[in-house]
Amino acid sequence: MTTRIDACFEKARAENRPVLVTYTMAGDPDAETSLAVLKNIVASGADIVEFGLPFTDPVADGPAIQAAGLRAIDAGQTARKTLELVKEFRKECPDTPVILMGYYNPIYSYGPVKFVADAKDAGVDGFIVVDVPAEEDDELCLPAMEAGLAFIRLVPPTADDERLPVILKNSSGFVYHVSINGITGSATPDYSVVSSALARIRKYTDLPIVVGFGVKTGEHAAALGEHADGVVVGTALVNQIASTFADGNKATDATATSVNHMVADLAAGVRKAKKS
Repeated sequence: MTTRIDACFEKARAENRPVLVTYTMAGDPDAETSLAVLKNIVASGADIVEFGLPFTDPVADGPAIQAAGLRAIDAGQTARKTLELVKEFRKECPDTPVILMGYYNPIYSYGPVKFVADAKDAGVDGFIVVDVPAEEDDELCLPAMEAGLAFIRLVPPTADDERLPVILKNSSGFVYHVSINGITGSATPDYSVVSSALARIRKYTDLPIVVGFGVKTGEHAAALGEHADGVVVGTALVNQIASTFADGNKATDATATSVNHMVADLAAGVRKAKKS
C-alpha cells in the first residue's frame, strides 16, 4: 500500500528534487494560530509537516523550541488537543503527510496503544519519538508499524557502522539524519560532512533520508538538498512564528504572512537542489 509519505517522496523524485519538511509546535502560541500556521505552511510549499507534541522537559531541543513548547502548554495544549488539531488540518489538507514529533512521556501518559489508534484516526502518518531507543521497539515502534503508521528514526552523526543497523532495523517512512552534534538550532551543518554521512547511512537502508538541525534559509535548503532526499526546517520557523506575536499579542494574520514568506523561500531552495 502506498502511503502519503511514499507518495510525497515519489512526487519529489519525479520532479528531481528533495522534499521540504517543516516543524512547528502544536498549540504555539494557541490552537487557532497553530492551525492557521500549519495550513499556510502547506500552501507556501511544504511537502511534509512535523507537528511537535508539547513537553516540559525536552532533551534534544534548543531554547526556541523549548519556549514554543512552554507557550503551548501554558495555552492548554495537550496530546489529545494535538490530535484534534491534526483532524482539523486534515479537512483542508487531505494529502500532506503529518508526522508527530516529540518525547515518550506524553504518549506514555495517554496510553501508547490508545495513542496509536487515536493518532491514526486523526490522520497522522507517523511518529518521531526522540527518547525511545531501538532497544525499546516493543513500547511504541512495533505497535505503530502494525497499525500502518511510520516510525521514523533519528540518526545522529555519532552513529557508527555497528550502531546504524540497530537504529535502522525497524525504521519506516524515512530516516531523519541529525546533521550536527548538539541541540536544535545550535549550528549550521557542514555540507561535506553531511554528504559523507548520508553515503554511509545509505549502505544500511533504502528509505529516503532527510537532514535537519541547523537549516535556516532557502540557501541552506538548496545546499543540503543536493545530498539528501529531504530537508527539515524547525528552529528558524519557530523563531519566525514567535517574532510575530511579541508582547503576548495573538497575531494570526501576521503570523501566517510571516510564515508564507519564509516557507516560500525554503521551498524555492529545495526546488533549486536538483538531484544528480
